[in-house]
Amino acid sequence: MLQHLTIHNYALIANLDLSLADGFTVLTGETGAGKSILLGALALVMGAKADTRTITEGEDKCVIEATFLDKGEEILIRRELNRSGRSRSFVNDEVVSMAELKALSARLIDIHSQHQNLLLADSGFQIEVVDAIAKNSKERADYTEAYEWYIAAAAALNDLQRQASQVQRDADYIQFQLNQLVEANLHEGEQEELEQEEYTLSHAEEIRAQLAQIIEVLNGDNSSVLQALKTIHINNISQQLQQRIDSTYIELKDIAEESESILDNTQTNTERLSIVQERLMLIQTLLRKFNCRTVNELLDEQARLDKQSQVLEHFDEEIERLTAEKQVAHDKMAKAADLLTKTRQVVCQPIAERLIADLSQLGINHANMQVDVTPAEDYSPTGHDIVDFLFAANLGQSLQRVADVASGGEVARIMLSIKALTADTSALPTIIFDEIDTGVSGSVATRMGDILRRMGANRQVIAITHLPQIAAYGEAHAKVYKQDTDTRTETHISTLDADQRITEIATMLSGNTPTESAIQNAKDLINNATVSRKA
Repeated sequence: MLQHLTIHNYALIANLDLSLADGFTVLTGETGAGKSILLGALALVMGAKADTRTITEGEDKCVIEATFLDKGEEILIRRELNRSGRSRSFVNDEVVSMAELKALSARLIDIHSQHQNLLLADSGFQIEVVDAIAKNSKERADYTEAYEWYIAAAAALNDLQRQASQVQRDADYIQFQLNQLVEANLHEGEQEELEQEEYTLSHAEEIRAQLAQIIEVLNGDNSSVLQALKTIHINNISQQLQQRIDSTYIELKDIAEESESILDNTQTNTERLSIVQERLMLIQTLLRKFNCRTVNELLDEQARLDKQSQVLEHFDEEIERLTAEKQVAHDKMAKAADLLTKTRQVVCQPIAERLIADLSQLGINHANMQVDVTPAEDYSPTGHDIVDFLFAANLGQSLQRVADVASGGEVARIMLSIKALTADTSALPTIIFDEIDTGVSGSVATRMGDILRRMGANRQVIAITHLPQIAAYGEAHAKVYKQDTDTRTETHISTLDADQRITEIATMLSGNTPTESAIQNAKDLINNATVSRKA
């Protein structure tokens, strides 16, 4: 339950320190006094979107704190917002993310504002109501798991089918490119070898002349280097130097012999030169076409294209496997959905009967309701069902969807009845109603107050109301009001004692200056509510 609420510098609230009781508490005050501001502050501390315009004019920062008692544990939630737009949230003085804050608040409090009456037009909301009564969390969890598996399997299959379709469209072109590279029969380092051979063939005569010159110098008939070195013998002078001369002689002789070998093999061969040049032209063409720089990169591209062509062969097998997996997932999802549907169908009649009884108490004497669970066109995250709350307010009227036929006052009473019903099955410790009494008055308001009081027997219920009949049923009563200072108008809230409560309800009955009859009427309302509470 919400034990304490502290607000600093939020809109018209400069400082507010409010303690709240268990059971049923009412908040009253004139229109515009700031009741909606109070709810806005509470919503902010529970994770609503921050807006710097809510910071009190002239102040730099607003701070809102809410203290809850949850299963014997005290939980302090604090939200801070400054002019720069920076917002921070704390739980028991530890920083938490917005997602963590919202998850926590969802199990602590439910704030029902007037616009939430529109939820009656939402099939998703109606499913949540039915599931809350059915207490089918296990069946729903099982379905969710099966549904997510099916969605994942379907997505994997669709993705693979798209890939297969794309590969199939590109298959001919891929094969054409691959054939070009395969037919080229490239090998690593080939381009460098061919370029060297082309140079040799293109400059054969020049190379022969240079080789002949080398051979003549080293081993010619006239004064060759080798002949000269062969005659040198200086062992008696320096054996080490002689060894170096002998080594040089051997090296130069080897050079001469290799030069003669190269010379013999270096011939002008225009036919071979043409073949080499054509091969190099082919390689250059392939490099440009495949946007590669080397033959090695072309070989990598060939391997990639070959892998792509092989992938297509395996698509059919993988598609068949994923199709089977999708079917298994679908069957499991369908089975889980059927079980979930059955849990909903079981509670439809009890829900309708309970709502009819509460609506009768709330003045819709001939109300008729029916909860329909019908198959949806497709599976969704909540199952394979469409849930519709059907309603008729008068005798002889056919049942139709609530959102299509219920008036504003009827919608308010239906929503209160639904909240009362779900409150009995949920563990939510605090429910706040913002003017749930819209469109009702008189004896209906009295009955509405009684329902709110009964809801407060097992949890904390706080209702913002303009109706004295509902206010009379409050076990605690707080008043919201405005007060002017020298510089601005501020919103305040105070807890009323017994006498103040009588005066407030009398004021709600007759105006700012309650008459004696209004005061007596207020006392009667409170006494009647007290008797009803004890009954």
